[in-house]
Amino acid sequence: MAFFTSATQTIPLAGEIPKHIAVIMDGNGRWARKRFLPRIAGHKRGVETVRDLVKSCINLKVEYLTLFAFSSENWRRPTEEVSFLMGLFMQALKREVAKLHQNNIKLVMIGDRSRFDAELIAQIEVSELLTAKNTGLVLSIAANYGGRWDVLQAVNKMQLAAPQLVGFYSEDHLTPYLSMSYAPEPDLFIRTGGEKRISNFLLWQLAYTELYFTDTLWPDFNQEAFNSAISSYQKRERRFGRTSEQLSVPPIDAEI
Repeated sequence: MAFFTSATQTIPLAGEIPKHIAVIMDGNGRWARKRFLPRIAGHKRGVETVRDLVKSCINLKVEYLTLFAFSSENWRRPTEEVSFLMGLFMQALKREVAKLHQNNIKLVMIGDRSRFDAELIAQIEVSELLTAKNTGLVLSIAANYGGRWDVLQAVNKMQLAAPQLVGFYSEDHLTPYLSMSYAPEPDLFIRTGGEKRISNFLLWQLAYTELYFTDTLWPDFNQEAFNSAISSYQKRERRFGRTSEQLSVPPIDAEI
């Protein structure tokens, strides 16, 4: 299976639309509380925001969109809320997968599925299988996912696959076993809701990603808010350890 190497090997042109966007969708509960609604109302409204973001990414020709839906730490939330989120997850898969397929979107779930019930696991597998050959936007949903878990499971798989290389492993050896080996590293990371941390999300993959934090709560993250994030990214210079002067020099084989 093909996999991507580190994004630091090539430098994207300034002003480009990011190829891969990763998002922590934070603020559903606070959005509901401000309106004197139960937290679950915020989560329901958040699903609508996901639909709108997917449409925006398709229009902008973003190739990969990765959403942090449920972290491995989120099991610590109240039992009723966790149960509701699992139910909402199931409903969303059943309701949305046909639309995703019609729009040529490939759905991939990343994370540890061992804590999900059999019905949810089966629905995830059906959804992935239905959209597996689609060639449009790759929509990845991180559920029961943690960045540390991702690295550890990759290390374990790598050691089993090549025990003779212990002590001599490189990044290239590890990459194929990471959850998102099928995608380039994110160009832009967005977190809504005002918190300024990455919360154990894609720890390996976000090493050189441009970070964007906004106070906007997830249910309010509309087209204007998304455009602001894209605009911020387009104004940044991505050097990956190089100098600004190096970026201004065309490669030797560039056409004059």
